[in-house]
Amino acid sequence: MKEKKILGEDRRIFLLNLLKNRNEPITGGELASLTNVSRQVIVGDITLLKARNEPIIATSQGYLYLRQSSPTTTFERVIACHHTPERTEEELNILVDQGVKVKDVKIEHPVYGDLTASIMVSNRNEVKQFIKKVETTNAAFLSELTGGYHLHTILASEKRMLVEAENALRKANFLVE
Repeated sequence: MKEKKILGEDRRIFLLNLLKNRNEPITGGELASLTNVSRQVIVGDITLLKARNEPIIATSQGYLYLRQSSPTTTFERVIACHHTPERTEEELNILVDQGVKVKDVKIEHPVYGDLTASIMVSNRNEVKQFIKKVETTNAAFLSELTGGYHLHTILASEKRMLVEAENALRKANFLVE
């Protein structure tokens, strides 16, 4: 016997509560399976929840509810980088190896202006999953639209980690100065 679908607003409340109570991302396919609807319905629900100012982001690992900053201080810096698409995994691994989280990638598009995409990787396994998703979907990196130039927002629990990450990128010739 097929499970009953969770309908409309009840489903959105269910999704919101599920996301709020998870510390790791969950895919649209998993959410669809839990609610017995299609992935497309989940995408629509997430869009509606975002329109209600719920801080939900789509990462390469799935949907994630952004909590308010915890009492621990997080330091943030935007860095400019340049490289070919083939060096993306190397660049991200250098960053996470310094203990930083790569929050996003940003480019300045000649038609659309500033474009930002969430990355949210903080360890080599998450980098590997991100690269695998790009490869399996045959997607292009945003930086390919700008000849390899792009910005990253990086986060760390200590300022020194941000400095060390920049130094490591500089040494590997990724940093634009």
